[in-house]
Amino acid sequence: METAHFDSSPDARDLRDSRVSRRMLLGTALSGGAAALSCSAASAREAQGTPKPSTSGARTARKDWPVLVGSANALAGMKLHYEKLAGGADPLDVVIEVVKVTEADPNDDSVGLGGLPNEDGVVQLDAACMYGPRHKSGAVGCIENILHPSEVARLVMERTDHCFLVGKGAYEFARKHGHPHVELLTESSRKKWLEWKENLSNSDDWLPPPPKVPYQGALPRESEKVALRREWQAKRQTGTIHCSALAKDGAIACTTTTSGLAWKIPGRVGDSAIVGAGLYCDQEAGSAGSTGRGEANILVNGGFAIVELMRQGASPLDAGLEVLRRVTRQTQRQSRYQPELVDKDGLPSFGLKYYILGLDGTWAGVSLRGGGGFAVSDPAHGPRMEELVPLHA
Repeated sequence: METAHFDSSPDARDLRDSRVSRRMLLGTALSGGAAALSCSAASAREAQGTPKPSTSGARTARKDWPVLVGSANALAGMKLHYEKLAGGADPLDVVIEVVKVTEADPNDDSVGLGGLPNEDGVVQLDAACMYGPRHKSGAVGCIENILHPSEVARLVMERTDHCFLVGKGAYEFARKHGHPHVELLTESSRKKWLEWKENLSNSDDWLPPPPKVPYQGALPRESEKVALRREWQAKRQTGTIHCSALAKDGAIACTTTTSGLAWKIPGRVGDSAIVGAGLYCDQEAGSAGSTGRGEANILVNGGFAIVELMRQGASPLDAGLEVLRRVTRQTQRQSRYQPELVDKDGLPSFGLKYYILGLDGTWAGVSLRGGGGFAVSDPAHGPRMEELVPLHA
């Protein structure tokens, strides 16, 4: 085999040094050019208003400013339990106690006892909770005959490695933890269900098969039928209760609980039990929850989207309105198939509300359509109602 010959003469060494120097010079020039190009691109982004990647770390929660924010029907519970939060209680303890007041109220047919049933006359409940300091969640869906699904959601979070239990499994889990079997259908709710059952027409969730045409198309529907469904959509009960809390030590937590859409198809789970939709909190950003049309909120991942916008610097009000704008655009696309989802002006025909709490103690309530109120409790004015900010009149 031929052996390589290494020339060690002075002329050869000078030639090698010259080649090394040229390579080093070329490498330095390329590195400098790349750096200059990077700086130029960064300057261009800044000039065009394109946001630079965030380099900020976790944000710090405000302390010694306990706040509760929630749906209007949370006010009764806030009046009973806000002082506990102000005294230093854990935020998850407080928000669950707040919503339990409504869960146990037989005169409130939107949540828990006395909640309006599904189309078979069975009350099926959904609930979820989330705890910022540990960033954990728990939820139950389609649970029957359990008075306080919010408490069962907490058990899922704290006593299992799961996030979500549904149906019979959720019921049996609750019974193993000592929750009694309760008949949730009150006489008042039964009569309302029977009245609906006897007048079935366009007021249900069954749809015809989709059209065999491109996605832009829509099934032809009689204008009268669309108008009736549109009117029903606007008036339909979508009862839910949400509450978010910021504790004295800066910890945040939230919960949402509901009996869901009145007369729903059995087995339907709305947004309330879906973490990231019906509620979401992050100890680095804030908390948000919703009431209203769950299907629209699931599709926009409303709770998560709002909290992420706050993480990026948006105020609670701006974050909520931006997500409602997304809901509007998405609904307009959906209306090609379900025209009753929009009104004659092309705007959503249903309601959706968000209740938002920033890590700094700021808050907001926003509504897709029209005004209304929501519940707030803070050191400045205690438990009270505030006005929602509507996106559309």
